[in-house]
Amino acid sequence: MNQDTPVISAREVWKLFGENSAQYLAKMPPDRNAEKIAADGYIPAVRNVSLDVARGEMLVVMGLSGSGKSTLVRCLSRLQSCTSGRIEIDGQDITSLGQRDLIELRRSKMGMVFQSFGLLPHRTVLDNVAFPLEIRGRGRLARHERAAEMLRLVGLDGREDYFPHELSGGQQQRVGIARSLAVEPEIWFLDEPFSALDPLIRREMQDEFLRLRAMAGRTIVFITHDFDEALRLADRIAIMKDGAIEQCDTPDKLVMSPATDYVARFTQEVDRARVVSVGALARPATGELLPGEPLSSRARIRDLARRLVEDVRPAYPVADKDGRIVGVLHRDDALEVLLGPKP
Repeated sequence: MNQDTPVISAREVWKLFGENSAQYLAKMPPDRNAEKIAADGYIPAVRNVSLDVARGEMLVVMGLSGSGKSTLVRCLSRLQSCTSGRIEIDGQDITSLGQRDLIELRRSKMGMVFQSFGLLPHRTVLDNVAFPLEIRGRGRLARHERAAEMLRLVGLDGREDYFPHELSGGQQQRVGIARSLAVEPEIWFLDEPFSALDPLIRREMQDEFLRLRAMAGRTIVFITHDFDEALRLADRIAIMKDGAIEQCDTPDKLVMSPATDYVARFTQEVDRARVVSVGALARPATGELLPGEPLSSRARIRDLARRLVEDVRPAYPVADKDGRIVGVLHRDDALEVLLGPKP
């Protein structure tokens, strides 16, 4: 498999809810907007979405309630069939898969955590977490050891013999996360998986997903309403409105170069210094190399606030993760992001 081939590729994906939606879509004029589609009696949950997700990338999907983000992820995992369009996983068109092949694909490649936890009420917490390993044919001792390890990770050791109804909502959510982590899938689809967790556990779970992605190249599509969480996790963020993607870009490009008025409004309260990286502001290096220790291109401007105030040189060298000089950061550019434009 070519490493440049997207793990997930969606092309012109539509999901309409309503009677005879496929026939309506086939005859629909191309300029029909969400309001007119709704006036015709259909719900345009996903509208003409095309995107690629690279191997090892974490794509975060954001939007207001009803924007279509959950439906999009359910289409990408084919928990819901799209009305029109093509979705490929590792080059395989999953829109045409039969039920047996689809189940096997999910068992072998995918992990899912959705807002409805889907726990089995008649099974203990330990057996719930071990269930996907049981389906894969893992022996009882091995799957229980793995399940217990995952329960310790999410802070539920000691609850192995509880049943789901004996847990709080946040604890049930942690069981769902542990179950998904147990199988270490190549692709994760996560719909607000940390929303019911307390801040400490939430951050630990974020750390775990970042570690697993870095270690094993996991590909993750992650829905959240929390911009701070998105900024911490995302390689790219897709912002949705009325079923369509308004912009899909890196966090710093979203706040520095919003593609639409909606994206500008969506990101206007974000502290730009916490989002914008040195690399995004760096200009091409010309002439002599600047003296001094270079700044990391991945560092955020907020993290450099003290240095920017104390080190009054007009510019600093910028290096990539391999230490190669890739540009120059002008102090005035960084201070404008940190402090705002000069009066």
